[in-house]
Amino acid sequence: MSRIGFIGLGIMGSPMAGHLVKAGHDVTGYDIGPKGLDKLKADGGSTAASVAEVVRDKDIVITMLPQDEQIEQVFPDIVEHTVPGTLYIDFSTITPKTAKWTAEQGKKNGLRVLDAPVSGGETGAVNAALSIMVGGSEADFAAATPIFETVGKTFALVGGSGAGQCVKAANQLVVGGTYALVAEAILLMENLGADAAKGLDVLAGGLAGSKILELKRETMLARNFVPGFRIDLHHKDMGIILQAAREAEVAIPMGALTAQLIAAGRAMGYGSLDHSGLLLVAEALSGRGEA
Repeated sequence: MSRIGFIGLGIMGSPMAGHLVKAGHDVTGYDIGPKGLDKLKADGGSTAASVAEVVRDKDIVITMLPQDEQIEQVFPDIVEHTVPGTLYIDFSTITPKTAKWTAEQGKKNGLRVLDAPVSGGETGAVNAALSIMVGGSEADFAAATPIFETVGKTFALVGGSGAGQCVKAANQLVVGGTYALVAEAILLMENLGADAAKGLDVLAGGLAGSKILELKRETMLARNFVPGFRIDLHHKDMGIILQAAREAEVAIPMGALTAQLIAAGRAMGYGSLDHSGLLLVAEALSGRGEA
C-alpha cells in the first residue's frame, strides 16, 4: 500500500480520497476548507496544514483542483517538497498546455507525472465508477493502475503528457452538446402534448440513447438541478475546449454554440446548478419557465 498525499477534497476529491483509505492506502489530505478534511478524518485518513506538509515523504501525490490557477499555485511546493521518483497524478481538468508544463517541470525535478482527468461527476466519484483518461508514459501508467482501479471503472492511457486533458476536452464537448439537445427534446415533447417521460424512455433505448439520458432524464424532467457538476465548471471547461480548438486550428461550430448556451446559463444566475440546468436556458429562449 502507498503513502498518498491528496490535495483537493471537494465534491469529487473527497469520495476519491475515501476510497483510497478504504483500499488500505495511508492517505493524508489537504484542502483550504474544513469540510473535506473532516470527512477524510472520519474515513480514517489524516490531514495536513499545508501543501508542503501533505506531500512530504509520500510515494504518490494526487491533485483534484478546480482549474489551472490552483495547479499553478500548488505545483511549486509539490516539486520542492517531494523526492525524486514520486508519482504525481493530477485528476483535475485543466488545459493541455498546463498539463504539459507540469510534466516538463516535474521531469526536471525527478517527478513522474500523469495528467488523468476524470468523467462521471459526483455520482461516479462516490461509486468509484469514474472514467479516467490518462496522459504520460506507459511505465508511470502501470504504476498508477492500482489507484485508477480504486477510484474508477474505465481508464486508459491515451497518449503522452497532455493527451488526457485533450480527451477530457472532447468528453466535455460531447457532454455539453448532449445536455443542450436533451433539453430541447424535453421542451419539444412537453409543448407538443407528448408524454415526455415515456418519450425519454424510448429515446434512451434507441440510437439516441446516452449515459446522460440513462442517468439524468428523471431529474431533468423534475427540474431538479442539484449539482453533480456545476455549470460554472462546465463554463470553464468550454473555455479550455475553445482554446484547444484554436491552437489546433479545428473548427467546432457546435462546440462554440454549446459554449454560448452554457455561458448564458451562467449569466442567468444558474452557475451553481448542475449542467443539466441547460434545460432552464432552453426554456428561457422559448419564453417559458421562470427566466
